[in-house]
Amino acid sequence: MNIYEYKVPSIGEEFTTLLKHKNVQINHIVSSDKLEDKTYIQDEDEWVVVLKGQALLEVDKKHITLNTGDTLFIPAHTPHKVLQTLSDTLWLAVHIS
Repeated sequence: MNIYEYKVPSIGEEFTTLLKHKNVQINHIVSSDKLEDKTYIQDEDEWVVVLKGQALLEVDKKHITLNTGDTLFIPAHTPHKVLQTLSDTLWLAVHIS
């Protein structure tokens, strides 16, 4: 798979698992600019990198803007949600349990 070959969903986000091995899972995420209002509270740590685009997140009631190249570590059990993205925002998310 080439991570730069994808289609942008018209609504929401498209998740593809690139690797799942032992306690690590790496997801390829493509976001549209029309997102579901969903809060995540996960049992695993998460590290994300924006490869292309921009995203506004709410993490533990704080707003954080991520631009191309920015990374963020979200500890397990931390409430977070994606509030806004540019259409065609591309991420990698690494989940560590």
